[in-house]
Amino acid sequence: MYTVSVQAHYDAAHFLKNYKGKCERLHGHRYVVEAVLQTHRLNEAGISIDFVELKRHLRDLTEELDHQNLNDLPQFQGQETSAENQARHFFEALKERLPPDLAGGLLYTRVWETPTQWAQYNPEPVPMLPGQAPARPS
Repeated sequence: MYTVSVQAHYDAAHFLKNYKGKCERLHGHRYVVEAVLQTHRLNEAGISIDFVELKRHLRDLTEELDHQNLNDLPQFQGQETSAENQARHFFEALKERLPPDLAGGLLYTRVWETPTQWAQYNPEPVPMLPGQAPARPS
């Protein structure tokens, strides 16, 4: 089994309508979104998925959010703009864009609000080994 991961960045503002505290006010983040896929196959070049292709799909999605107030975007109408909902948005949108053989291998998407906090969306539980911590984005 091969696992690949790519990351992209976007800067955006948002606020949480149903939250009491600092995050109910408009504020911004330099977000990092990570997409992780698994596959059993390698192509004739010995790669499972072209990083350039995967990054292009992810960057196309981040471009829609970059330098925006997320609360104003149709992608988040009727829901909070939490990191959790952003992670789900990226997962579902990326799954639609990827070729079917790769879309089935999409494990999860993770959105980092800061270097020390993130939210992840995956439709199925992803086991983590005891003591295993996710890599911190650069």
